[in-house]
Amino acid sequence: MAEECTHDCSTCTANCSSRDKGQIEKEPLNPQSTVRHVIGIVSGKGGVGKSIVTSMMSVLMRRRDYGVAVLDADITGPSIPKAFGTAGDVLSDGNGLIPLKTKTGIQMMSVNLLLEDETRPVVWRGPVIAGTVKQFWTDVIWNDVDFMFVDMPPGTGDVPLTVFQSLPLDGIIIVTTPQELVSMIVKKALNMAQLMNIPVIGLVENMSYVKCPDCGKELHIFGESKAESLCETYGIPFLGRVPLDPNLASLCDKGIIELMEVDYLDKAADAVADFCK
Repeated sequence: MAEECTHDCSTCTANCSSRDKGQIEKEPLNPQSTVRHVIGIVSGKGGVGKSIVTSMMSVLMRRRDYGVAVLDADITGPSIPKAFGTAGDVLSDGNGLIPLKTKTGIQMMSVNLLLEDETRPVVWRGPVIAGTVKQFWTDVIWNDVDFMFVDMPPGTGDVPLTVFQSLPLDGIIIVTTPQELVSMIVKKALNMAQLMNIPVIGLVENMSYVKCPDCGKELHIFGESKAESLCETYGIPFLGRVPLDPNLASLCDKGIIELMEVDYLDKAADAVADFCK
């Protein structure tokens, strides 16, 4: 296989073993499903807040009366059900699995919904994890979804590659934090998106600052924001920043993120709606 493989044989002239397999085709959606747009929430590293951004974007788009779904592709570290307080048995109607719904009607599928004990670790190898993500797309009946948000695992390994290759992503949102180290990680995520021919909708900076409860001053505990300069350097839109907000964290811990009353990502929601027109 060529050293700079794009995993797309249609754009490659190399004569390698993968050539015989032809171009990788997208996985078929369950025949009973309707999903119009798929947006990936990604980052080149863990711990930057992809799940909170996924949750907030889902809530904002649902408030705009869109049909919304969340596919939790972070198989070994699933946290989406906890943020929404979603639990229960995942049932099948014979044609596929029925996703659980949140209080406001957001459809959801996560490996944590399939475990008897949500604290039980998922100790699976990469191919099994990747296969599970595919099944969340092919075997689940997604009902009248306008926007599906895919909460991606960190990095550029098996599962992100599986999502990029197998799901019909309209675009991705990259999540970053202010640390200098993360600018390199953003570039990795951008390079992967370019290799896979996936459009980048824009960048969200998480943990941008914390507001002093006494004087209201913004304290940049991870350093000054680099979001706008990163976006200018790489030619992508800046979609907003999310501070370290104790109230937001409390809502997630209590499973009531749908009650959030902040406008940190309103611009990002606008961008997704406009991008997918």
